[in-house]
Amino acid sequence: MSKEDLLKQARQAVIEGDEEAAEAMARKVIAEGINPVEIINEGLSPAMTEVGDGFANEEIPLPGVLVAAEAMTKAIEIMEPHIAKEEVAETLGTVILGTVEGDIHDIGKRIVATMLKVYGFEVHDLGRDVPIDVFVEKAKELKPDILGSSSLMTTTMGGQKILEEKLRAAGIRDNFKTMIGGAATTQEWANKIGCDCYAEDANDTVLKAKELIK
Repeated sequence: MSKEDLLKQARQAVIEGDEEAAEAMARKVIAEGINPVEIINEGLSPAMTEVGDGFANEEIPLPGVLVAAEAMTKAIEIMEPHIAKEEVAETLGTVILGTVEGDIHDIGKRIVATMLKVYGFEVHDLGRDVPIDVFVEKAKELKPDILGSSSLMTTTMGGQKILEEKLRAAGIRDNFKTMIGGAATTQEWANKIGCDCYAEDANDTVLKAKELIK
């Protein structure tokens, strides 16, 4: 089966929220020896973005978004162990990721975590709805090179500002770089709250993470 056919199947599985189809597609990717990263970047991620846009435009209900995200998650879980990591002499750096408190969105951050691992970063994913104090405590404990927070809602993005403030109050803000992402965020917001970097998507995150490490 060609890569183009599998990309079509990937998109359709996510759009329709069909977990079984997503799993079958992922297994075919492995069987055909196709790079899973290409399927994620060119098929699954654009389809999930399309679903998210549909929700934002009130064309797709929330349950539709949730089943689409679950289908995508199932596919990634099958393919992730088969993603070949870049030839790197050692870990490029340590990254802490989490979705801020009050926000239960997780799929985009999980894709980011996967891609960072592929490109040689050690990733500690704190999950979703993460209290700001947990970010701070984990930063003290793990001493990361980059601390990333995600927010997909304007009602929760204020948590990213509070995180910057609490990191400064704890006296550890200058020990690492901070990065924000998520649908609600922008470079302007990063500048306003004193964050080092804004990343638009998973690919952009990898590129900017490498720049921040340098």
